Amino acid sequence: MLIHPWDAPHDDAEWQRWLAVHDFGQLSVNGLPGEPPHVQPMHFVHEAEPGPYGLVLAHLARPNPVWPALDANPVVTLSVVDDYVYVPGPWQAPQDSPPEHGTPTSFYAAVQLRCTAHVVDDPDEKAELLNRQVGHFQPEGGSARATVGEAPFGRLLPGIRGLRLEVTNVRAKFKYANHRPEEIQNRVVAELTTRGGPGDTAAREHLLRRRSSR
Repeated sequence: MLIHPWDAPHDDAEWQRWLAVHDFGQLSVNGLPGEPPHVQPMHFVHEAEPGPYGLVLAHLARPNPVWPALDANPVVTLSVVDDYVYVPGPWQAPQDSPPEHGTPTSFYAAVQLRCTAHVVDDPDEKAELLNRQVGHFQPEGGSARATVGEAPFGRLLPGIRGLRLEVTNVRAKFKYANHRPEEIQNRVVAELTTRGGPGDTAAREHLLRRRSSR
């Protein structure tokens, strides 16, 4: 992922805040020799501790084909992309140029976590991991806790394996025209407001937020 200086996060807190509310991504695992990579969509929980980049918790079904590949190489990438929109060329046309000379582009936010995967098979540790995930996604409660040997979820624990992903590096990007002149940014903000399509409100807020914090 190419990251221009103007698209880079202002600090670690920026990508951490964004990731806290964007908790569905794609886990990329190197394939075995001669095989393509495995790409697994999944919900996850990112915790700020331990280490400089934190820890990711997830789980997958035991029959999932990623497990042999993880045994061979535990280095993985978790990729999250959202708040994306298409920006028509005329929106970005220079002030003294015809609208058709503007460059179309995409706006998006992306975080890529490079991780070392640790597989969790101990039943009690799996139950704890599951309960931490449910606590994140269902803070209001409403589901029974997973407990080894107890209904309703104890009998289901053998059918999954847990994942602790130790985050070793982070690449983040917020591509929202922050290198463009202010008059073009203002035009893009107005057009996003008028169009009001999926993602337009989030993209507009990113542009304005990042401009005000430069």
